[in-house]
Amino acid sequence: MAKKQVMFTFPHNLIKEPIIYLLSHKFEVVTNIRRADVTENRGWVVLELEGKDKEIDAGIAWVIEKGVRVDPIEGDIIEG
Repeated sequence: MAKKQVMFTFPHNLIKEPIIYLLSHKFEVVTNIRRADVTENRGWVVLELEGKDKEIDAGIAWVIEKGVRVDPIEGDIIEG
């Protein structure tokens, strides 16, 4: 099992879409939300993705195609 830490930034038109839920089910990736800030107009979430490398990469590509910005996170995630 591989782990990858990423930050998703959602455009306003995708705030209410179940992107993270679909990512988890379509690609058999465990999505652990570490931090998030979502309002009516914007949203971001810090995730730790866990699964097979191939599935994680395919899931990230799918999320980007949907219009979500994906940035890698280096180092430890500090929960709070």
